[in-house]
This record gives sequence, structure tokens and C-alpha cells, in this order.
Amino acid sequence: MSDFAEPVVLRRGPDDAPLVVLLHGRGSRESEVVQIAGSLPSGLSYAAVRAPIAEGGGFAWFANQGIGRPVASSLRETMTWFRGWLDDVAPAGRPVILVGFSGGAAFAGGLVLDDPQRFAGAAVLYGTLPFDAGVPTAPGRLAGLPVFVAQGEDDRVIPRELLDRTWEYLNGESGAPAYAMRVPGGHGITPEVLAHLACWLDERTAFVLRHGAPEPGAVRWAGMADGLPLRRGPRPRVSTTIPQQQLSDTAPVALQEELHRRIVALVGVRSAPSAISVPGARGFVLAPPHAGPPEAFLVPGAGEFAHLHPGFDGSLHVALPPGHAAEAVVRGWAVAHPLAGVRLTPGMVMLYGPRDESELEVVAAVVATAHAWATGAAAEAMAG
Repeated sequence: MSDFAEPVVLRRGPDDAPLVVLLHGRGSRESEVVQIAGSLPSGLSYAAVRAPIAEGGGFAWFANQGIGRPVASSLRETMTWFRGWLDDVAPAGRPVILVGFSGGAAFAGGLVLDDPQRFAGAAVLYGTLPFDAGVPTAPGRLAGLPVFVAQGEDDRVIPRELLDRTWEYLNGESGAPAYAMRVPGGHGITPEVLAHLACWLDERTAFVLRHGAPEPGAVRWAGMADGLPLRRGPRPRVSTTIPQQQLSDTAPVALQEELHRRIVALVGVRSAPSAISVPGARGFVLAPPHAGPPEAFLVPGAGEFAHLHPGFDGSLHVALPPGHAAEAVVRGWAVAHPLAGVRLTPGMVMLYGPRDESELEVVAAVVATAHAWATGAAAEAMAG
């Protein structure tokens, strides 16, 4: 532990509900933060925690080497202090979601990057992740951890390069299912952001209470004995809003059609209009009964385990086991869906459309792995 004083905490809500910890920015008062909880789901438990470091007459979560740039040793000390408090009030088994604003967003980001398995989610509001401050920011670090991120288009408090870096990491290689909003205005939470945050918290906590945390498993790919290769080149641009779409570097239509032909040729698969996607998307459907678990489907009731977007897009959504989904993101083939683990199966990713024949083989193998999971033939099909 540390030499910090006992934390100052204001609480609201039942003690046995999932815990939402509100982490304020410098200059905020806990009473103001707790008032925000009045606009958030009523069935949850909230705690506003005061940052321990006196700095310029206010409070901060860490010593700064510039706005949004924590001193690594100071961040580590306050994270240790905070974890000591948190582990007492929320023992293992009680879901915890962090909601940080401004400097509190950097602190929340540091906590989840340091130990992603400890938390059920995080909201990074009008702030930056603590890059270059001693916490890991490797590709896939937040795979499977839903994150809500909101930024003001005209924010002049946090340096724009840090806001952009946070946005790109959370919406891409971090692997996090990121529900992301950029809204008009500066460095202040808007009613629109607060309303979306409330819905996200409600759905994420309900999902966790129903399903719990996914168990990691061995990662093997159907037809790829040497494992999933690295995808060459930069990732394509992808929308951060719903519907999630690929915006650049799209697959040639002829390859899209060949991919469709190969997937329909898998055992028990038929093509039908997607039950969940945009008009023109073609779903890949299995007839009941389904041997795979509900999490192996994008729409369990319809038997839809994947779908191919229209030709102007050419990407696919597919349900994968969480470990496979994480590896697909890390190896550059996919990005997490914003609502994976919130409203939809935790392993839902968007696969980028194949640009050539070699990529067609890989993308088809990834979908074949999803098919094996959905049909209950995973062990045999993934043996290589």
C-alpha cells in the first residue's frame, strides 16, 4: 500500500449491485460527480472517490509531466492506493465499471490497461489514456473489455494529439469493443453523452449479470495449422458509429462473391437476408437445432453466425470465441464490434474484406472457425 490518507468516498445505491466508480477531473467536487449518477441507471451502486494528490490547491490522480501525461511513478503509486480501496469494497465476483472524466479518464485508463481482467468496463470521457506512463498499450491489450469513449470536437483542454491517439487506439488495435462518440462542444459532458452513457451502463451491467466473464480457451483456427498470419499493411478505416462499416481498402466484388460461395458451401449453411445488419447484407444461417452455444451466433434465434455486408463495404461480421476474436484483432484482420459484450456476443468482430486470393484463404478460414463453433464441431475442425 502507500502513505496516502484514507479515501474520501461518497456513495449512492445498493451495496450488492454492480459498482460504478466515478473518477472526477481536477477541480471537480465529489458532490457534482455524484449528481451525475442521478442521470444514470438507478439499480446500480455508485461511488465518487477523491483523488489523493494535492496539487495547486486542488486534487489530481497523478503528478503531471504535461496535461494528460502522467509521471509513471506517480500513476503507479495512486493506482496501488486505489486498488487497495477497491479490493476491499468490491471483492472478486462483484462487477466494477470505471467512469473517468478528464484527469479521471487517464486514471481509469491506467487501471484497465494495467489489469483488464479486474474490470467489467470503462468510460473514458473527455480525456486521454496514459500513454508512455508505465502501463501496457500493446495491440489487443483491452480485447473483450467494453469501453465507452466520448470526446468534444472543440476540446481545448486535452491536447488534440492525445485525444486522437486515444480515439484511434480504443477504436482499433486495443481490441476493445468501443462505443465511441465525438460531439459538438468543448471539455464538458453534454446531455447527449450522458444519455448514451446511461444506456451503455445499463446494457453492459445487465449482460455481465446474465453471462459473467468469458473463460479463455486454446486458440486454434480451422484449416490453419500454422496459426493466423499477420495481415500486411495498415488497417482500413472503419466507422465508429453503428452500423459498423469498412470505409476504405475494400475487397474487390469478385472476391466478395467467391467468399460468399465458400461460406455457403460449409455444412448446413444457407444464405438469407441478415436478421441484424443493413439492407443488402447476406446472413449465413444454420438450421436448428444448434449444437453450439448461443454466444456462437450474432442472432441466436435466427441461427445467424456471420453475415457479409453489401458490395460497397465488403466486410463481414462474425461471432468467434473470445480468445479467437482477440487474436484476430491483434493480428490485424478484425476490429471489435462496439456492442460486443454489451448487447451482442462478446466475440463479435468485423472482419476486413479480402483484398487478394491469399487474404481470401485466411478470411474464409476464420469464418470456417466460427462455423465450427456454431455447429459444435470446433475441436475436430480446429485441429489443423
